[in-house]
Amino acid sequence: MILKVSDVAKASSGHEKFKVAFADGTQLTVTAAQIADFGLFSGREIPDDEFAELVGALEESAARSSALRILGSRNMSSGRVRRKLLEKGTNEPAADKAVKWLEDVGAINDAEHACAIVRHYSSKGYGEARIKDELFRRGIDRELWDEAMACGEGADAAALEYLRKRLRGSADAGELKRAADALCRRGFGYSEARALTSRYIEELEAPDGAEPGD
Repeated sequence: MILKVSDVAKASSGHEKFKVAFADGTQLTVTAAQIADFGLFSGREIPDDEFAELVGALEESAARSSALRILGSRNMSSGRVRRKLLEKGTNEPAADKAVKWLEDVGAINDAEHACAIVRHYSSKGYGEARIKDELFRRGIDRELWDEAMACGEGADAAALEYLRKRLRGSADAGELKRAADALCRRGFGYSEARALTSRYIEELEAPDGAEPGD
């Protein structure tokens, strides 16, 4: 099948945008560069395969623009950008190519983003389970998790600070249990939570200026 261009005219909106009308009623909005690349002019006859290539190029261009708007100034994973593109109606091939383009130009780096997530939540006193939940929620591939977890430092120290602020010097058994339960909800294992509350008690019982265990 051959599609014939019936008209090429400047679009009413959009800088350097043109409307290309075909004899069968199809209309496409293209850029000046795409007009040059595909040789679009009134009377031009375009075979099916070339038309499909043109449509694919338009879809890829639209997907790139949409991906940039989604990303904005935020750090996001490739999986999350791809998911949002699909939610907005972008087809899978165009979404995949847009994400690959963002990776190639350095706008997305999943390994660095995963490391930043781990550092942030570790510094807030969250445990491994909660941090991995966050990596999953943000679309980080599981293959990157182990390497990213190595970026976390100071989670125990931050968790102890959390206990100090929550308990405010209290050694009440009920409050200690509730604090340990809270640590479990923050992603620490039961034994880890018990160990942290024990360290908190050691701090309380240590003489002024002495380190726990001295």
